[in-house]
Amino acid sequence: MELRALIEAMLFVAEDPIPESEMAEVLEQPVVVVREELAGYAADLETSGRGLVLRELGGGWRLFTHPDARPYLERFAATDRVTRLSKAALETLAVVAYRQPVSRGQVSEIRGVDSERALRTLERRGLVAEVGNAPGPGQALLYGTTPLFLEKLGVRGLDELPPLADHVPPADVVDVLERPFRPEGSSTDSRS
Repeated sequence: MELRALIEAMLFVAEDPIPESEMAEVLEQPVVVVREELAGYAADLETSGRGLVLRELGGGWRLFTHPDARPYLERFAATDRVTRLSKAALETLAVVAYRQPVSRGQVSEIRGVDSERALRTLERRGLVAEVGNAPGPGQALLYGTTPLFLEKLGVRGLDELPPLADHVPPADVVDVLERPFRPEGSSTDSRS
């Protein structure tokens, strides 16, 4: 792969400006070579009328959208499809992803707050969907993640989710949460 393509890929995934020295180290190239390539790339972007510009600032280099694209990007950013998920929605999505199928009540119990609004947001975005009903009284709706969730996360299946390890609640808490959804007579509660 060409040096410029590698630099472009690094700039694309970086959250902060990348110093020339860091790029040079990663790419195993002299700093002067990387500096020349960055300057040439910046000039090519500017003269080609592309939607991106490359700027040096904050101790490093970073890709930005072209200033002339701003009004269109503002309109695009205002659409439902682009707006970011709230912390509540992200927490709810994590609970659904790891505990599915899961009811709204279970999600709320795990989070410690009502999660109905967050679940509706996730349903509207196509990240979770109703996958059935719980057995027993009330037959609560059960939720699970969708193929769009997997696509957005960049995984092929739920088995590729990172392990929860230390974040799993103790067994007695899990038992309390699951008890209402077990078929009658299968409870492990010794007080029954």
